[in-house]
Amino acid sequence: MEKVASAKDELKIDAIQLKKAALIFRAINHKLRQQMIKFINQHGKITVTQIYVKLRLEQSVASQHLAILRKAGFVTTERDGKFIYYSINHDRLGEIHKVAHELLK
Repeated sequence: MEKVASAKDELKIDAIQLKKAALIFRAINHKLRQQMIKFINQHGKITVTQIYVKLRLEQSVASQHLAILRKAGFVTTERDGKFIYYSINHDRLGEIHKVAHELLK
């Protein structure tokens, strides 16, 4: 027999995990960051300099948004000498798409 939760049962909400998840969704829910993701995806692998020149951004603005995307796992970096190349983490984007789809059922 299936147990029905009562009002006396402890409601388990992990506030720290929810906050982390919200930051991940917030990272992708930003028009400029979505534009950056599309731009990086079109080029496969690209430097921050190429990103801020082509998107007509200040270098600091581009770097700040890339840091947010990197922290959320949506972009990865690869160092080649003095250059750092950004590329899309397609697996991570797929995960967030799947979670969002499940939430909207």
